[in-house]
Amino acid sequence: MPKYTLPAGDGFAARLTALRKGAGFTQEQLAAEIGISRRRIAYYEAESDHPPASLLSELARVLNTTVDELLGNEPAKRKPRPASLSPRLERRLKQIESLSPKPKQQLLSIIDTFIAAEQHRRGSSS
Repeated sequence: MPKYTLPAGDGFAARLTALRKGAGFTQEQLAAEIGISRRRIAYYEAESDHPPASLLSELARVLNTTVDELLGNEPAKRKPRPASLSPRLERRLKQIESLSPKPKQQLLSIIDTFIAAEQHRRGSSS
């Protein structure tokens, strides 16, 4: 369940802020995902009641919502995510997948070490 709820009756800026936070994005991360500056995201969240038409579909896709929800034309409802990953973890996994083979293998080895240590710790404390 999202940590942030959409403000009822508020404008585009408040809806965008709530959806961004609910999806686990910082302004910087959302800007990077859709290829614009953080300043533009900050502007849309603080001063804009007029959404950027050219970005609406991309914002909706990245925030896992609909354009109608962004515009306030329909009540807040979430599309189910294909996996039960948090948006932040999903972004990290995509970044790992894009690495070249050697760094990817090194990173996966480090992750495996942390997982094994945690499993060992849990097994020891039972």
